[in-house]
Amino acid sequence: MESGSFAEKNAGRKIVSFRDLDAWQRCFDVKMFFFEITRKLPRDEKFIITEDIRRVAISITANIAEGYGQFHFQENIQYCRQSRGSLYELWDHLISCLHFNYITEEEYNKGVKLIENALKVVNGYINFLNKQKAKTIND
Repeated sequence: MESGSFAEKNAGRKIVSFRDLDAWQRCFDVKMFFFEITRKLPRDEKFIITEDIRRVAISITANIAEGYGQFHFQENIQYCRQSRGSLYELWDHLISCLHFNYITEEEYNKGVKLIENALKVVNGYINFLNKQKAKTIND
């Protein structure tokens, strides 16, 4: 894979699909990070934490994409909230991986930074959607 995050490579693009959303791009970077982490987990964790991490990591981008496709502000907001909840779930898994010595402190810190960045952008997108929703109601 090329160096640089998906979000860095696509910064400033016009929004024509869910892939252009900064929130989706940041979550995609989190997803890719966690897929790399799961490759390092012990074999006996394959059907426990590995499977759950991958399921949750997939859902963070899938929910943003699904919400985008609803074309309804409130439904889009709800899908983004689910994505936000999944980011927190991944953070909990990251803490567990560090606690069980499956990852290094450096990997943990990188994951936290990616998650915090994604949370900030997802929260910003939710705020934007709420403002757009209010604007349409008032128009």
